[in-house]
Amino acid sequence: MALLGTIVNSALIIIGSLIGLCLSNISESMKNSILKGIGLTVMVLGLQMALQTSNFLLIIISLVIGIVIGEVLDLDGKLNQAGKWLELKIGNRFKGQIAQGFISGTLIFVIGAMAILGALDSGIRNNHEILYTKGFIDGFTAIILTTTLGIGVIFSSVSVFIYQGTIALFATFIDSLIPNDLMKLLISEITAIGGIMIVAIGLNLVEITKIKVANFLPGILVIIAIVPFIYYLT
Repeated sequence: MALLGTIVNSALIIIGSLIGLCLSNISESMKNSILKGIGLTVMVLGLQMALQTSNFLLIIISLVIGIVIGEVLDLDGKLNQAGKWLELKIGNRFKGQIAQGFISGTLIFVIGAMAILGALDSGIRNNHEILYTKGFIDGFTAIILTTTLGIGVIFSSVSVFIYQGTIALFATFIDSLIPNDLMKLLISEITAIGGIMIVAIGLNLVEITKIKVANFLPGILVIIAIVPFIYYLT
């Protein structure tokens, strides 16, 4: 079953979020300290991911083009609207908690090599070990995020399911179409540009900046388009 790993991953995020809700009555001072700690940790993770690139100029070009597209489309605004819509559906009890948790959780859980490699492994070899491992990591992270960012984190499980599930379902086609060397290059560059976004999330969590990280997302599509072009050109 190609989607088993993705289903388990999404379920563990939901379980982690529910546990986090039970722990959400801790003091505001502790929540703030935990959030700052998460932010710093996320920044370190993002830096490690960003350094996987073999061509920083390519990352810069893709990121700039992606940001322009994201700003024109106002992706951050649309994701915030989706969060507010969920707030209205759920009720005033969670007012103001959905958008930030949903966006931060989605970007942290979706962006990274494990999400891509795990989904590919699930689809091609029906091996779900990577996504099982990622699921436990995401579940623990969801506990911590939910205690500080609220119930919105639980809805990031939907984003994870759609993203990883799509890759897993099309994995056989992708594997036959893309050479192994190109796939490795794509994963490293996607991970690198994703790492920059993760750093931006960390900066937001420690309240140093208010970067509209969702507007960076088209950069991933841009690098997916540019890397094969350069690969076959050289």
